[in-house]
Amino acid sequence: MEQTLVRQKSLIHSTTVFSLMTLLSRVFGFIRDMVVASLFGVTAGVDAFFVAFRIPNFLRRLFAEGAFSQAFVPVLSEYQHQQGQAEVKQFLNRIAGNLTLVLTVLTIVAVIATPIIILIFAPGFGYGTPRFEMATFMLRITFPYLLLISLTAMSGAVLNTYGYFGVPAFTPVLLNLSIIGAAVWLSPYLTHPVEACAWGVLIAGIVQLLFQIPFLAKLNVLPKPEIAWRDPAVKRVLKLMVPALFGVSVAQINLTLDTVFASFLKVGSVSWLYYSDRIMEFPLGMFGVGIATVILPHLSRKHAENSVEQYSAALDWAIRSILLIGLPSMVGLMMLAGPILVTLFDYGKFTAHDVAMARLSLMAFGFGLPACMLIKSLASGFYAKQNIKLPVKIGVVALISNTVLNLILMYPLAHAGLALSTSISAFLNAGLLWFFLRRHQIYTPVSGWRKYGLQLLLSNILVGVFIYFSADPVSQWLDWRWSERLWHLILLLVGAISVYFAGLWLMGVRVKQFRLHSHGKK
Repeated sequence: MEQTLVRQKSLIHSTTVFSLMTLLSRVFGFIRDMVVASLFGVTAGVDAFFVAFRIPNFLRRLFAEGAFSQAFVPVLSEYQHQQGQAEVKQFLNRIAGNLTLVLTVLTIVAVIATPIIILIFAPGFGYGTPRFEMATFMLRITFPYLLLISLTAMSGAVLNTYGYFGVPAFTPVLLNLSIIGAAVWLSPYLTHPVEACAWGVLIAGIVQLLFQIPFLAKLNVLPKPEIAWRDPAVKRVLKLMVPALFGVSVAQINLTLDTVFASFLKVGSVSWLYYSDRIMEFPLGMFGVGIATVILPHLSRKHAENSVEQYSAALDWAIRSILLIGLPSMVGLMMLAGPILVTLFDYGKFTAHDVAMARLSLMAFGFGLPACMLIKSLASGFYAKQNIKLPVKIGVVALISNTVLNLILMYPLAHAGLALSTSISAFLNAGLLWFFLRRHQIYTPVSGWRKYGLQLLLSNILVGVFIYFSADPVSQWLDWRWSERLWHLILLLVGAISVYFAGLWLMGVRVKQFRLHSHGKK
């Protein structure tokens, strides 16, 4: 019986590979945003593009990288463990066929109903206004990206399940390059130059999907789509996916709600939230998503093997690793929000006022970063066991709290209040997930947490003190040339990282404490 072997690596190795590729993607993402900010500034047209881009991007995270992956990976891991290669390939063929059909129909309907979708996602734009018309036009260009990137996400989930994390993590680089290329070379030929970015999104969807095909073929798992709604495995994925649409993607729903509320605020609010969110996504994507992506197939295998202790140990490793990175990232984002924004975006049409406004929302987003990073891995603790209902109930509570807080905070704090609402609801979400993992005895903390918590606390205090006394005021950063800004930011980041890890080392934290291998031994 032909079999494709799963590549076994330690979790820290797999996470490192994923994080390095994601780092490359985030660097190009920042270059992309710098190009967009410099060429187009913060205008009604840019607000319209960000809405037109956020809608398919939101649905991608909701369907493809959210609910679909959480439902698909555990079932695929189970098939790998219990079935032969022929059965696995048949399962992939049928999943690919059904997914393609559903998304094709959804795309056609969405392109027809684009004005209604804009009214739902950005009601504050106002029907018939220039901002509304531009968003409608650009959404018709960007929406097919959902179909293409969802198939790409499925391909990435397959590669991840087989232990190949680098290729899926590198793929977003192609999106950034496509948008940069379109903004630079296509925009001069268009009546509304910012519309070039929308065409770049569509081109990226095609390129990203084609990029993954050779790697699937090499592993002998390239799907040949076929429609089979009655297939038992397909039914299981759909049964798991429907509630997971909500449970695993609450953070994305909350961010989209922020956009809806921001559309009622003054022009620029959507863009300020976008740029601050993009910076927060850097550590979140590199480490939070990286650890969650690596941990899900690992947990799914341990569940299939009925390895209860190793399952809990893997969750403990994920929580410790996330806090190791998430807490200093929070301190850095909140204290260096101004210098980071000035260094990245204060060029061309992006003004000092835009820096000041985006700084407020970045500080608010940064506060919730550790919770946002924890949510995905904690939710995986349920999804790997194919337990869907409880995370959904927790997600409902978090969503309601975010909506209420948005209504309370958006008027006194404007767009920054929306970001703060997202952070507070993220802590509520993560806290409830942790509580019920403990209550259901899915997760039992290993010994040493009190000591580890004290080590983290003291090390992060050292980082805060270092930044407080080392960073110049934002007004000084605004006066520097780009090279001076970049040099000072690099020095600050290197210094803060050095202080942090030196503090951890002096207090007894060692790398070997984070070595958890695929067979579960530390």
